[in-house]
Amino acid sequence: MKNFEENLEKLENITSHIKQNNISIEEALKDFEEGIKLAKTLEKQIDELEGKIQILTNSPSKENDELPNIELFSDADENTGSSGKPKAGTRQ
Repeated sequence: MKNFEENLEKLENITSHIKQNNISIEEALKDFEEGIKLAKTLEKQIDELEGKIQILTNSPSKENDELPNIELFSDADENTGSSGKPKAGTRQ
C-alpha cells in the first residue's frame, strides 16, 4: 500500500508542477509522460485491490462461522431468560 501512496503523491506533485506558469513545454511534456505512466500504474494497483476486496466479500462463509454455540445459558427459560430460583444465600 505504501507504493500506492508514494505513486499518488508523485502524481500530485507532477500535476502541481505542470500547472505552473514558468514551466517550459518540454518540461511539461516530460512531466505529462511520467504522469501517464504513474496513472496507469495506480490504475493497475487499484484493480488489484478491488479484486482482493471482491474475493474477500464474496468468499463463502465457513460452516463454523454461522452461529456460536454458547452453552452458558442452556438451562435458561425461553420466556423469562431465567434458569429458575436462585440458590439459597445468593443474590439475583
